[in-house]
Amino acid sequence: MELKFLDSKSSSLSEKAALVARTKSSPFSSFEHSVGVKFSQEFSSCRGVFTKASYLSSKGTFMPKRAISSVDKEKTAAENYFYQISTNGAGSSLFSRNVGVFDACDDEYGGVVVDPDRLPVNPDAFAPMLQFSLSHWKMKGKKGIWLKLPLERSELVPVAVKEGFEYHHAERGYVMLTYWIPEGPCMLPSNATHQVGVGGFVINDKNEVLVVQEKFYAPSFADLWKIPTGFILESEEIYTGAVREVKEETGVDTEFVEVIAFRHAHNLDFDKSDLFFVCMLKPLSAQIKVDNLEIQAAKKLWLICLMHHQYSDWPEGDSLQSQ
Repeated sequence: MELKFLDSKSSSLSEKAALVARTKSSPFSSFEHSVGVKFSQEFSSCRGVFTKASYLSSKGTFMPKRAISSVDKEKTAAENYFYQISTNGAGSSLFSRNVGVFDACDDEYGGVVVDPDRLPVNPDAFAPMLQFSLSHWKMKGKKGIWLKLPLERSELVPVAVKEGFEYHHAERGYVMLTYWIPEGPCMLPSNATHQVGVGGFVINDKNEVLVVQEKFYAPSFADLWKIPTGFILESEEIYTGAVREVKEETGVDTEFVEVIAFRHAHNLDFDKSDLFFVCMLKPLSAQIKVDNLEIQAAKKLWLICLMHHQYSDWPEGDSLQSQ
């Protein structure tokens, strides 16, 4: 096998060939290896294994101490290099690689958070850079690695999983993967285990409670009247979520008074736990305007009727039905 390392700025490959390695037992004898070389400006010397070159195996990164010492303390800028492989005169191919440590920052627990906006543009460069980065972080004594892959870079997910990364969580625009370096159990925090719901108990001076009837429901809940409920949004307070849900479903403006009850349930949607808070709210407006997307009807119900589930006792004329 003949391995030629070529200057990326050279105009003639034959004039700029700087190194020829011939061996039967070296790692260069297998196409399973990806070879990486760091060039000097003069292209007269290379640093790495065999005193002149370093190589990156698909199963791990191998670099001598003198090569590692040339790496920046926290990150290494990616470096372009080319290599040409010829085997038994059967032809040659020119490859380009991007080797270096991912742009990342340290977290407060000794881990690393990879910058998702500065991943390599070329997908073929991702795997060798990931291998190189993992080896670098291991030598630095790092612990947990957080790799956020945007939706538009989803082709990189199986590559990262193949290197040992695991799914942590996903949102609309990304998937978060993690890698635990130290031996022993992973100490990274798990994904969110709970969803948080709120209910608005709106009661006026006449002891009338605002109730709704949902448009979509299980057969067992047919004709059921209930208080307005829903899930809080990301970074939303419990009390503001309750006020918002009442406004969205009934059009009634309210003011938060206090939390009057809560419950904790488990193994609900997608095996998650659920926290539900009931907030007492004071009505600031009286006109009801039903949300036609979710709500079938809304009305004010005497508190005594609500407590005894005598919903049919309320006159139909006082209920605003959706059109």
